[in-house]
Amino acid sequence: MIVPGTIDLEGLVARARALRHDLDGGVDVGVYHACGRDPQEPLLCGGDLCADVGFWARDPGRDEVRHMTPLIGAAGKLVRAGVYRAHHGRQPTDEQTLREAGERVFLSNTVPFKPVGNKAWSMAVKRMFRPVMASLLVDCWSGRHLMTLGNVAFEWFAIDATATEKRALRAYWKREDRYTAAPFHFDLSSPLSGQSKTIALLPLPHPSPLNAVWYPKFPGLLDNRFQQLKALGLL
Repeated sequence: MIVPGTIDLEGLVARARALRHDLDGGVDVGVYHACGRDPQEPLLCGGDLCADVGFWARDPGRDEVRHMTPLIGAAGKLVRAGVYRAHHGRQPTDEQTLREAGERVFLSNTVPFKPVGNKAWSMAVKRMFRPVMASLLVDCWSGRHLMTLGNVAFEWFAIDATATEKRALRAYWKREDRYTAAPFHFDLSSPLSGQSKTIALLPLPHPSPLNAVWYPKFPGLLDNRFQQLKALGLL
């Protein structure tokens, strides 16, 4: 049994690495090898664990594996550009400023391994890793405002939630203004420590070029979310 307050990032990485053996052929081993990375090594998080604001995406992609950093590919660069704009009031000028912008926020995914292709992990896999990832959010990250990217990232919070919590999450997601509405406050518990905290979820569409409806709107929606956070005195 883990005593509350004793959870650390290194221990969670070890737990995620142990769970990796139950994924069989689901991990995109070819991409890891092509990038010179160990397919047994989880990509748990990046950025700043002490940041007030975080981003929660679906799972790592090829670029994330190459750099072993969350949200560093095409979609991640849109996120990082928004972070830079929020702090500097202008667009970033080069790759280095984009990378540095990511160090001002917390970054993670629902599952810390890249799946084969662009196929999302099954519910069974997300549930298997949920204790580790919930502990990351509750026990290791000190922030409380989390921007979720896409429906999979938002719906992750419904896994093992109560019936009442699931209804509330679904009702919020059905709102036409879900990408601009006030945050949804969710009480998340860590199965590993027994601790819990309230996280303010600020959903956004996934910033993929394949998301034809929302992709052009993403920068503006992200800027709006940061304006909401500025009004709370968080930036």
